Amino acid sequence: MKFSITHEFKYTYDSPVRLSTQYLRLTPRDTARQKVTGWNLDTPGPALRTTDGYGNVLHVLTMDKAVSEISIEAAGTVETSPALDEPSDFTGAPLSPLLFLRPTGLTRVDEPLGAFAGKFRRAVPEHSGLRELAAAIHDKHRDSSAADAVHAFIACCRHLGVPARYVSGYTYARKKDNNGVAMHAWAEAWVVERWRSFDIAHDSPVGEAHIKLAVGADYLDACPVRGVRIGGGAENLIAHAHVEATQQ
Repeated sequence: MKFSITHEFKYTYDSPVRLSTQYLRLTPRDTARQKVTGWNLDTPGPALRTTDGYGNVLHVLTMDKAVSEISIEAAGTVETSPALDEPSDFTGAPLSPLLFLRPTGLTRVDEPLGAFAGKFRRAVPEHSGLRELAAAIHDKHRDSSAADAVHAFIACCRHLGVPARYVSGYTYARKKDNNGVAMHAWAEAWVVERWRSFDIAHDSPVGEAHIKLAVGADYLDACPVRGVRIGGGAENLIAHAHVEATQQ
């Protein structure tokens, strides 16, 4: 499928921001199951393009003059394949999956979650066992955000000795009155020498309706925008993301 994507952010502040740096992971990369056919990142100043430690495209935007608002827009087109999983890593120089066994502040296992994960200890080394774990977490986190459900799944996987990582991206839903839907998050777990994908929030595989932006140990490594600033007072953010199918 071919998709057209727009993602807009507008930050407004009570008082001028004297200095700010924004870290933008808003540019997807080609993978085995997606091809970026056009992409543009519009920022209020020049943004340095680089690659972070996980292989994500990272733009660093530094504003060294006083501003009362910051607007950022990412837009482009991506083609995806029906493949449910990628046969190779997201990055050109793959990191060891063992890196994704370490806990983070967002993926630590408390006693109740550890007991929950323990129920799947025998089944989890198999792909089918991870699907069972994903379905159980989906049922347990029906009222949670996609990010919270993904963090719970990742925490359980790592607790059981399975490397797992966070994925940020977009997903498309076919609806009569809405041709697109916003940001999404899912997980990948290392099973039999490859990454397997798990959409915890939707309790489904990851397929052609998913567009990957970034990967990381948790949300903080893969979030679209993260920054620091001096001044500004209270902050207000308005964000909109839209995914439209242009070809099926």
